[in-house]
Amino acid sequence: MTPRLSTVILPVRPWREGGRDQWLRAEQLGFHTAYTYDHLSWRTFRDGPWFGAVPTLTAAAAATGTLRLGTLVTSPNFRHPVPFAKELITLDDISGGRITLGIGAGGNGFDATALGQEPWTPRERADHFAEFVPLLDRLLTENVVSHHGTRYSAEEVRNIPGCAQRPRLPFAVAATGPRGMKLAARHGQAWVTTGDPKLFEDGTPDQSLEALRGQLGRLDHALAEIGREPGAVEKILLTGFTPERNTLLESVDAFVDFAGRHLELGFTELVIHAPIPDSDFAADQNVFEAIATEALAQLGG
Repeated sequence: MTPRLSTVILPVRPWREGGRDQWLRAEQLGFHTAYTYDHLSWRTFRDGPWFGAVPTLTAAAAATGTLRLGTLVTSPNFRHPVPFAKELITLDDISGGRITLGIGAGGNGFDATALGQEPWTPRERADHFAEFVPLLDRLLTENVVSHHGTRYSAEEVRNIPGCAQRPRLPFAVAATGPRGMKLAARHGQAWVTTGDPKLFEDGTPDQSLEALRGQLGRLDHALAEIGREPGAVEKILLTGFTPERNTLLESVDAFVDFAGRHLELGFTELVIHAPIPDSDFAADQNVFEAIATEALAQLGG
């Protein structure tokens, strides 16, 4: 499989003040997919501009023509599968079938309490996720859906005509634990990881590679348990959260070295953040663009 290079555009720029230009530039640079985060606010960006993922992707779909688009990632923290399915079907239609849904269990950040609820425990997050994903799968593939579950209900919900992509738009399931891996194996067309968070501060690149090797092995095991081949699911690494995060975008050579080691491990798609000045994602725009246009060629992709 030819390796893919994609980007994440955080929704922090007003559309008419550089936001639109970023998505157009991502297409011009040849990125496979441009994703955005699906949060109500996020970390150090909480007190600044932050726009909604679905409207942003809708505008990006209208502005671009070939670039794939998606979330990285959506979670049940503030989403309900019934109205969200309708939004996704509409978005897939507007884009002409260019949407990938990155989806995960969510965390304990601002989204977890924005609706006035107590933050879920890790087990509660996993429980919601385990019901959310199969129900969303049904809502995007069946014309009429009823479901009466522990956490979500749907009563004769119509989703006609369904997705532009058949049988539905692809899911990229973010998971590291056993329950999430099983969901990725059963429902995912791709699997997403950011690495091992325990190694974020003090881990080494070699430790990170070994942790990722273990995650890939657990995914392969989950796939084998249900009779799917390892190659049936793409492996996506969202970069910027491993020990190399501060040097990753310093030069094309630095990125090529990083990418080569991780593609050899088994990843099929690497995702880099579009630079945001004065933030954790600050980087030289020229280097970022050079990586986009030169890195895969150096790797033989």
